Amino acid sequence: MYVVTGGAGFIGSNLVRTLIERGHDDVIVVDDLEDGHKFVNIADQPIADYLDKDEFIERLDRDPAFGKSLTAVLHQGACSATTEWDGRYMMRNNYAYSQRLLHFCLGREIPYLYASSAAVYGASQAFAEHPDNESPLNVYGYSKLQFDRYVRRVASRPESQVVGLRYFNVYGPREQHKGSMASVAFHFNNQVVADGEARLFEGSGGYGDGEQLRDFVYIDDVCAVNLWFLDNPGVSGVFNTGSGNAQSFNDVANAVIAWHGQGRIRYIPFPPHLEGAYQSFTQADLSHLREVGCDVEFRRVEDGVKDYLDQLSG
Repeated sequence: MYVVTGGAGFIGSNLVRTLIERGHDDVIVVDDLEDGHKFVNIADQPIADYLDKDEFIERLDRDPAFGKSLTAVLHQGACSATTEWDGRYMMRNNYAYSQRLLHFCLGREIPYLYASSAAVYGASQAFAEHPDNESPLNVYGYSKLQFDRYVRRVASRPESQVVGLRYFNVYGPREQHKGSMASVAFHFNNQVVADGEARLFEGSGGYGDGEQLRDFVYIDDVCAVNLWFLDNPGVSGVFNTGSGNAQSFNDVANAVIAWHGQGRIRYIPFPPHLEGAYQSFTQADLSHLREVGCDVEFRRVEDGVKDYLDQLSG
């Protein structure tokens, strides 16, 4: 059985979909549905079972046969709000829970793929997987970095697969529940539909209006990277998962406008509360990913946004 934690969330539910499309009928979703709106992400998927995130840990502790039945754990569950500053909650949810699952999987030689984040790089201008480049700007980024460090220390040469994937700016279907944390592609589309205009930040940090650069990566490409590692269980480590190509917010807005065939861009003042806590440039260094043989090709924004909006309109 495949377990996807955070399986009702954005990336998790797409991994569930991808595994089922591959023919797996034994996918278990683990999540916290206190926010019940996320149910729509898995309502169309014939999953084998659903477990609350706390019930899952209890089941692992009391039911050895259940643990032995697991083929792999894809741990996507986390609080991903970069604006959340309750560090105690963040570390309990993102760090301690991940530790617990890591040791369970290591003890039983179960492949363990987990979601890290490009937020570990913070204000760095270098995005290779090296400690010198890691300087998070918020407690979310720190929680992800500290777990990467823990993995490097206790599982540098694991008997079974341990893979951390540092997701960059992921966008695509099944993210509607994320509210303000949804991708700019999602927000720009809603704005163009509602008002005929996409609202972008004015220039900041030496960048022109809407010219801040991010590595936007389409969700299907993220899923393809996860599947590649499942197909190559001898490969472990921490790897960037982005397109390797920084594009501007203007590029995203223009792709949305092009899809609709109408609309315009309006620039709004840069929020003061984001000063000093905002990544104006990210671009995944894919050297390490390519060195281990992962050959997944990543869409440019123009293609990914078209695929995304085609699905939303369908």
